[in-house]
Amino acid sequence: GVGGGERANALRRAAALAARRAHGMGVGKLAFYAGTLDATELENAAVGLAMGPWEYRDLKSPVPEAERRAPLTDATILVTDEAQATQALANGEALAAGYDLARRLAMMPGNLCTPDYLADTAREIAGRHGMKLTVLGRAEMEKEKMGSFLCVAQGTPQDPKLVALEYRKGNGGSPLVLVGKGLCFDTGGISIKPADRMEYMKFDMCGAAGVLGAMEAIARLGLPIDVVGIIGATTNMPSGEAVKPGDVVQAASGKFIEIINTDAEGRLVLADLLHYARRFEPAAVVDAATLTGAIVVGLGHTATGVFANDDALAGELLAAGRRASEPGWQLPMWDDYKELIKSDVADIKNTGGRAAGSITAALFLKEFAEGYPWVHLDIAGTAYSETDLVALPKGPTGVPVGTFVEFVRGRAR
Repeated sequence: GVGGGERANALRRAAALAARRAHGMGVGKLAFYAGTLDATELENAAVGLAMGPWEYRDLKSPVPEAERRAPLTDATILVTDEAQATQALANGEALAAGYDLARRLAMMPGNLCTPDYLADTAREIAGRHGMKLTVLGRAEMEKEKMGSFLCVAQGTPQDPKLVALEYRKGNGGSPLVLVGKGLCFDTGGISIKPADRMEYMKFDMCGAAGVLGAMEAIARLGLPIDVVGIIGATTNMPSGEAVKPGDVVQAASGKFIEIINTDAEGRLVLADLLHYARRFEPAAVVDAATLTGAIVVGLGHTATGVFANDDALAGELLAAGRRASEPGWQLPMWDDYKELIKSDVADIKNTGGRAAGSITAALFLKEFAEGYPWVHLDIAGTAYSETDLVALPKGPTGVPVGTFVEFVRGRAR
């Protein structure tokens, strides 16, 4: 036997594996014996069954009739207590819908999943669930003096988007705010990335996809709480207009930033999003971003990097990640590291070099996360996989949808 959280996680994985295998075999239907599973375990099994057969076929020609296998369309879960199971399965379906949305957005190529498309997706979610929607484009962000976000977008003709979704089912108190980095494609800009494997940079919007997926799941769960989801979407392109190393820009907070590396652009977008979050007078802010290659070097593809200005809140997110089968690991944010991002010409520089790269990125963000408890999730290693994960195919994992949802659920209780 395995412990509570581990058992639920193992069940989710087993169910996903079974569903993926059944889908590949073309059996069409599957029965899962749940026996004496408790509500949490049942919910995890339901999520696994839904996630296992997932594939992105929108851009593939249909398989010829003769070679077609029946897709897995039905999964029956055999239970002993139907009353308890009904709610658990509904919860599982709500969570699975959030994962499904996030993975579909992530898998879409950058020419289709544009900032406009992410804004339209948010509009669709808002319409179905009665959320308030705010969308700012380049002109509106200029009025807000978002020089940090806009410098990333100045090299692309596509209109950047800041999108805020407000889910108000609480008592009108301070909302929880979820923030996501939405780089629809990241070339690195003038500090251009190597060509090899650059195509994976379509996944640089997985934080934003996670926010949209979480808002979908939270609404379907009907959680009695106030939550705001904010995403910042653009592409980072090299062009005659693009921001250059050595340029200095001013963020909405008033701080001046020296650009050392134009590929450290996610933190420039997040700086203005984190400042924007203040207007909601948040109880807590959690951001998720595929932020640094350094976190992959440090933690691999197993754990999300967790950074915080509030240890109690960090503990909540670590626990939420455990419940969601999305483990995280907290890294230090000591002041000693701040020396690395001191600028000669501005208040701060946007990268501190190779050493402690994830920590200096988090410390950069911390400068803009003022006046509220805040946690940063660096999901660069966990949001997508470049290899087959057995239970899940290669591509987007759905991280951080589960962590966001479990955090909000924990507060809603």
